[in-house]
Amino acid sequence: MSSEKKLRKVRERRQKRVRSSIFGTELRPRLSVHRSSKYVYVQAIADDIGRTLAEASAISSELKGKLVGLNKVDVAVEVGRLIGKKLLEQNVSEAVFDRGRYLYHGRVKAVAEGARDAGLKI
Repeated sequence: MSSEKKLRKVRERRQKRVRSSIFGTELRPRLSVHRSSKYVYVQAIADDIGRTLAEASAISSELKGKLVGLNKVDVAVEVGRLIGKKLLEQNVSEAVFDRGRYLYHGRVKAVAEGARDAGLKI
Protein backbone atom coordinates (compact mmCIF):
# COMPACT_ATOMS: atom_id res chain seq x y z
CA MET A 1 0.00 0.00 0.00
CA SER A 2 1.38 3.39 -0.92
CA SER A 3 2.06 6.03 1.70
CA GLU A 4 -0.74 8.21 0.32
CA LYS A 5 -3.29 5.42 0.81
CA LYS A 6 -2.05 4.79 4.34
CA LEU A 7 -2.32 8.48 5.17
CA ARG A 8 -5.85 8.61 3.76
CA LYS A 9 -6.85 5.57 5.83
CA VAL A 10 -5.39 7.12 8.99
CA ARG A 11 -7.28 10.35 8.36
CA GLU A 12 -10.53 8.52 7.71
CA ARG A 13 -10.11 6.50 10.92
CA ARG A 14 -9.43 9.66 12.92
CA GLN A 15 -12.50 11.36 11.46
CA LYS A 16 -14.72 8.38 12.31
CA ARG A 17 -13.34 8.28 15.84
CA VAL A 18 -14.06 11.97 16.40
CA ARG A 19 -17.47 11.81 14.72
CA SER A 20 -18.62 8.75 16.68
CA SER A 21 -19.05 10.73 19.90
CA ILE A 22 -20.62 13.85 18.36
CA PHE A 23 -24.27 14.22 17.40
CA GLY A 24 -26.06 17.43 16.48
CA THR A 25 -29.70 18.25 17.11
CA GLU A 26 -31.87 21.08 15.90
CA LEU A 27 -31.38 22.97 19.17
CA ARG A 28 -27.69 22.10 19.45
CA PRO A 29 -26.26 21.53 15.96
CA ARG A 30 -22.91 20.07 15.06
CA LEU A 31 -20.45 22.67 13.72
CA SER A 32 -18.49 20.73 11.11
CA VAL A 33 -15.25 22.37 9.98
CA HIS A 34 -13.38 21.75 6.75
CA ARG A 35 -10.22 23.56 5.85
CA SER A 36 -8.44 23.51 2.56
CA SER A 37 -5.06 25.02 1.86
CA LYS A 38 -6.75 28.30 0.96
CA TYR A 39 -10.18 28.54 2.61
CA VAL A 40 -12.13 27.41 5.64
CA TYR A 41 -15.73 26.16 5.57
CA VAL A 42 -18.20 25.59 8.43
CA GLN A 43 -21.63 23.95 8.46
CA ALA A 44 -24.15 23.75 11.29
CA ILE A 45 -25.74 20.33 10.88
CA ALA A 46 -28.76 18.90 12.70
CA ASP A 47 -28.12 15.16 12.50
CA ASP A 48 -31.49 14.23 13.99
CA ILE A 49 -33.38 15.71 11.03
CA GLY A 50 -30.55 15.39 8.51
CA ARG A 51 -30.42 19.07 7.57
CA THR A 52 -27.84 21.83 7.33
CA LEU A 53 -29.11 24.78 9.35
CA ALA A 54 -26.47 27.33 8.37
CA GLU A 55 -23.18 27.56 6.54
CA ALA A 56 -20.32 30.01 6.31
CA SER A 57 -17.06 30.06 4.44
CA ALA A 58 -14.20 32.32 3.51
CA ILE A 59 -15.69 32.69 0.03
CA SER A 60 -19.21 33.59 1.14
CA SER A 61 -20.75 36.79 -0.17
CA GLU A 62 -21.28 38.23 3.34
CA LEU A 63 -17.52 38.38 3.92
CA LYS A 64 -16.37 39.44 0.45
CA GLY A 65 -14.90 42.85 1.23
CA LYS A 66 -13.90 42.26 4.86
CA LEU A 67 -11.20 39.68 4.31
CA VAL A 68 -8.78 41.65 2.14
CA GLY A 69 -5.34 41.75 3.72
CA LEU A 70 -6.10 39.33 6.57
CA ASN A 71 -4.09 36.21 7.24
CA LYS A 72 -5.73 32.78 7.25
CA VAL A 73 -6.25 32.60 11.02
CA ASP A 74 -7.99 35.98 11.09
CA VAL A 75 -10.17 34.90 8.17
CA ALA A 76 -11.12 31.77 10.16
CA VAL A 77 -12.15 33.95 13.13
CA GLU A 78 -14.40 36.01 10.85
CA VAL A 79 -15.97 32.83 9.43
CA GLY A 80 -16.63 31.64 12.99
CA ARG A 81 -18.28 34.95 13.87
CA LEU A 82 -20.46 34.72 10.77
CA ILE A 83 -21.70 31.20 11.56
CA GLY A 84 -22.33 32.25 15.16
CA LYS A 85 -24.35 35.25 14.02
CA LYS A 86 -26.39 33.14 11.58
CA LEU A 87 -27.21 30.58 14.27
CA LEU A 88 -28.16 33.23 16.83
CA GLU A 89 -30.58 34.69 14.28
CA GLN A 90 -32.23 31.25 14.17
CA ASN A 91 -32.49 31.21 18.01
CA VAL A 92 -29.77 28.58 18.39
CA SER A 93 -27.47 29.47 21.27
CA GLU A 94 -25.46 26.24 21.68
CA ALA A 95 -23.52 24.00 19.33
CA VAL A 96 -21.24 20.97 19.37
CA PHE A 97 -17.88 21.54 17.70
CA ASP A 98 -16.76 18.88 15.22
CA ARG A 99 -13.12 19.33 14.29
CA GLY A 100 -13.26 16.37 11.92
CA ARG A 101 -9.84 14.99 11.07
CA TYR A 102 -8.03 18.20 11.98
CA LEU A 103 -6.25 19.01 15.21
CA TYR A 104 -7.84 21.65 17.43
CA HIS A 105 -5.14 24.11 16.50
CA GLY A 106 -4.63 27.12 14.26
CA ARG A 107 -7.51 27.85 11.89
CA VAL A 108 -9.80 25.18 13.33
CA LYS A 109 -9.38 26.65 16.81
CA ALA A 110 -9.88 30.16 15.40
CA VAL A 111 -13.27 29.16 13.94
CA ALA A 112 -14.42 27.99 17.37
CA GLU A 113 -13.15 31.16 19.05
CA GLY A 114 -14.91 33.31 16.46
CA ALA A 115 -18.19 31.50 17.05
CA ARG A 116 -17.77 32.01 20.81
CA ASP A 117 -17.08 35.70 20.21
CA ALA A 118 -20.40 35.95 18.38
CA GLY A 119 -22.18 34.59 21.48
CA LEU A 120 -22.50 30.91 20.61
CA LYS A 121 -21.91 28.48 23.45
CA ILE A 122 -19.64 25.63 22.35
